[in-house]
Amino acid sequence: MSDLIVVDNPKHWPLHVPGAELVAARDYLTRDRFVDLKRAKVFNLCRTYGYQTIGYYVSLLAAARGHRPLPSVATIQDLRQTPLLRIVSEDLEDVVQRTLAPIKSKRFELSIYFGRNVAKRYDRLAKALFNHFPAPLLRAEFIQLDQWRLQALRPIALTDIPEAHRDFVIEQAESYFDRPHRSQPTRPRYELAVLINPDEVDSPSDERALARFERAAKRLKMATTFVERQDYGRIGEFDGLFIRETTYVNHHTYRFARRAEAEGLVVIDDSESIIRCTNKVYQAELFDKRDIPCPKTLVVHRDNRAEVSQALGFPCVLKRPDSSFSAGVVKAEDEASLAAHLDAFFDKSELVVAQEFLRSSFDWRVGVLGRKALFVCRYHMARGHWQIQKALDEKRRSYGKVDTIGLEDAPDGLLDVAVRAAGLIGDGLYGVDVKEVDGRFFVMEINDNPNIEAGCEDAVAKDALWDALAGYFLTRIEQRGRGATHVG
Repeated sequence: MSDLIVVDNPKHWPLHVPGAELVAARDYLTRDRFVDLKRAKVFNLCRTYGYQTIGYYVSLLAAARGHRPLPSVATIQDLRQTPLLRIVSEDLEDVVQRTLAPIKSKRFELSIYFGRNVAKRYDRLAKALFNHFPAPLLRAEFIQLDQWRLQALRPIALTDIPEAHRDFVIEQAESYFDRPHRSQPTRPRYELAVLINPDEVDSPSDERALARFERAAKRLKMATTFVERQDYGRIGEFDGLFIRETTYVNHHTYRFARRAEAEGLVVIDDSESIIRCTNKVYQAELFDKRDIPCPKTLVVHRDNRAEVSQALGFPCVLKRPDSSFSAGVVKAEDEASLAAHLDAFFDKSELVVAQEFLRSSFDWRVGVLGRKALFVCRYHMARGHWQIQKALDEKRRSYGKVDTIGLEDAPDGLLDVAVRAAGLIGDGLYGVDVKEVDGRFFVMEINDNPNIEAGCEDAVAKDALWDALAGYFLTRIEQRGRGATHVG
């Protein structure tokens, strides 16, 4: 993949980056060599990105050609939306208030050069804003009312940079372009980002599993870069995003998915799947309307809470709408515990999902990828517990054993019901939890971001499982080219 630095006039650009080509904006827009170039990363450093300006068209046509522009048109449009700036300001409120607290004036301007500021004390705020609005050169304006507020954020041209800042800007640009993943001896076909959180207790994939995915991608000539929360601003550099961190809607994982989709990446888990899978109220309605076999279920609010015991009996299971992997799921044994659990849940959510309790020694977990079964496991209950996971404290978990079987050995009907249920969510990667009672299968829930750990879910398929995941990314990237809407 070629690296292109596109500027209005190369004669006025003071920076030389080894391995990158400096291109005049009008040449990039009109010359056949760039029109026909198959793959490129385009660093758009034009003077302005206003609608229908040269800078705007550089990013727009870069996306149309299958190139990777920074900033993208999505970022350019975001910078023009005042309501979005207000939302981002709220999201970053803590870092804004703490960073600007010592300032006595009522206004403050922050210059952001490739995510950095000349003063180290403002670096965290500069990086945070760059992560939300990945553009090379930015200026943020803050005003102090009852507290500090982000008033405006705009791209700036090289000519807007004070002379005293020029050396720093050149240094940061060279550092940005000289990232380690850019100096590989051979260029990969595509580049994948894998979002992880090294400190997460219930991470969906362990280090060995991630290494196996990395090797599978390499076999298909794709490079893998592991990114974390602070790398939000880098997502536009990649062709695909694989989220291997527990997802929530009101969370940076969802924002990563949305940003990646806006940048034209293939995404697992896509934002729509995150919304649908992380809310059990949605799934209860979906199963009911689409005739998916499931336990008897009641969506509970404050006015119908008295109906639970009569409708479901005891024991019954209560689920917080955004529960995941046994967290936020409790069992009510009688009226007293039911009342206590509902009171606690209603403090956080207006609705609660209640289900009849189906007793079993294990849950089936069917992994589904692209509307096809990927793996089948039995998740046995944790010792002395009614769930597959038992929290011992904040950082320790007890799990039941995992038995993985071949797809061909799955009982009749299990894969069909799991694949059909997952297909109602999308065609990405899902983990479908199913209970078997008297030979009948009941779908308990569909999870995005399912656990895939080395020696567990891949125990039977081994490398073939990881090859299928890497192949999914390769196929989807090549099917749709760059800049299309997300798939999966």
